[in-house]
Amino acid sequence: MTAPVFLIDTDALADVRAGGTLTLDGPEGRHAVSVRRLRAGEEVVLTDGRGTGAYGTVAAVEGKDRLTVTVAELRTEEPPSPAITVVQALPKGDRGELAVETMTETGVDAIVPWPAARCVTQWKGERAAKSLGKWRATAREAGKQSRRLTFPEVADPLTTKQVAALLADADFAAVLHEEGSSPLATAELPATGRIVLVVGPEGGVSPEELAAFAAAGAEPYRLGPTVLRTSTAGTAATALLLGRTGRWN
Repeated sequence: MTAPVFLIDTDALADVRAGGTLTLDGPEGRHAVSVRRLRAGEEVVLTDGRGTGAYGTVAAVEGKDRLTVTVAELRTEEPPSPAITVVQALPKGDRGELAVETMTETGVDAIVPWPAARCVTQWKGERAAKSLGKWRATAREAGKQSRRLTFPEVADPLTTKQVAALLADADFAAVLHEEGSSPLATAELPATGRIVLVVGPEGGVSPEELAAFAAAGAEPYRLGPTVLRTSTAGTAATALLLGRTGRWN
């Protein structure tokens, strides 16, 4: 079984070297000591979620929320290429967190919340801040659970106009749509750069939104013969692209 991953500040990793020590405390330390019940001699990974990880062994446990790790090795991941961004229309209920969780576990690099015209759920006022916080916390926890060193960025929500600008800057842009004439499985993909996918709401992407995205260079593509829910389509598409681009090998 691979070593569990815990989040630590980037500054703490800046000066540490193999043979040095790191201290994990606060909420992460409490989770490691009181929930995971780690003890001296067990292996752990401490990461900043930005691509750097310290691999080591628990040297000592203090109280209920603090442990010291002896670092055996530092690893730094190169930025993934091509990077995959999913623009996710807001699903109903807790399906937004489900989408974020599974996309993170699969390997997506960035997630952009999108209040599409046909979304039943709309983020406004305090609810917007609370919901965005839940998405970011979900991405963080799923990143640790899936043993990632680089956690996906969950951006602030974008309007349709802002999504169109994001698509225009991509090296490959697509809208997942059941009536797309071309399959995503055969699309010509870039070897580097950024891929941006749009996942619409349960009610579908509106004609006006499709037109705006087409003007930005994003054509509709279908995944397969079945219709996936908005909370699962991004995960399926991410897995397909990771395989096709060689990032899963």
